[in-house]
Amino acid sequence: MLHAFNAATRLAGLALIASTLAAPAAAQAPSWVDQKLLEAAKKEGSPVVYGSMNEQEALPYYKIFTDATGIKVTYVRTSDTGVIGRIAVELRARQNSWDVVMTTPVNRLPDAALAQFDPPEAKALMPQARDPNRRWYGVYANYNSPAYNTKFVKREQLPKTYEDFPKMKEWRGRIAIDNGDTEWLMAMFSHYGEEKGRKLVRDIVTTLAPVVTEGHLALARAVGSGEYWVALNNYTNLTVNVKLSGAPIDFWAMDPVALIFGSVGIAANAPNPNAARLLANYVLSREAQVQLTKRGRIPTRTDTRSNPPDVSETLLKQKVVTAVLSATEQKRWQSEFQKLFKPK
Repeated sequence: MLHAFNAATRLAGLALIASTLAAPAAAQAPSWVDQKLLEAAKKEGSPVVYGSMNEQEALPYYKIFTDATGIKVTYVRTSDTGVIGRIAVELRARQNSWDVVMTTPVNRLPDAALAQFDPPEAKALMPQARDPNRRWYGVYANYNSPAYNTKFVKREQLPKTYEDFPKMKEWRGRIAIDNGDTEWLMAMFSHYGEEKGRKLVRDIVTTLAPVVTEGHLALARAVGSGEYWVALNNYTNLTVNVKLSGAPIDFWAMDPVALIFGSVGIAANAPNPNAARLLANYVLSREAQVQLTKRGRIPTRTDTRSNPPDVSETLLKQKVVTAVLSATEQKRWQSEFQKLFKPK
């Protein structure tokens, strides 16, 4: 009997210790965790995320969610256009394979693909990052700016305006731009006017013969390695990302600064709707956005600073043009881009 009593006492003691250790953890649950939503989400399966963020960045990012909730995330990665194309195919086939989408052109998906939702964490976002129709929310800000290799180009040599670019004849063939920079082109036309903007871009192309590349991160790495001296335009956060890795690259800002968002949306027919809503609220939280800044991404929350802190401050001193293009607008500006940068 004494043996049984001692065993029971030890078990009770262990249970007490476990409950004592668990109590603070429960009390310290992140503010973005809605307990009722969490309970419902735990009855569902693993939420499937379609995204364009590379795995090295995405896996630690979603691990924070898993550690806080116990819910594993299935992440399916492809390019931004690949994500949208895959969802379009599944929509036509009436397949419901995904729960959450996070990439840049989420706003171009048809309304039928996306649920309306009101994540509490969205209240802290900059106004431009909140879709009036409540189908997408900006997770990170893709400000557009030129970039340069600091070994080959000195800061004092940099053009002050885009009108100075045609003067930089020594950059001919050493400058590049991504094939998808339609938002930048739209911002240029908006800032300079359509006629002047078109002439300016044509002069830049004629004088400098920029190489048209595929992939913004690949372009940032190419500038960082010295393959190109200058990016006529790129996503600032990717320039910062490569700079943080130790490469000799930096950005500079001038009018106009085009702004788009990496956004989150939820499938209208999500297989795991509660888990999807909980996950969407997480990606908009301060905790998630601080994690993104470690790789140079620029937060959309007004209470979170960029990394380095002066990145946002530098960009916001310029004329920022929000360039969230619809699918129809995207086709128009892609056609314009092709005519200017890839004339037949």
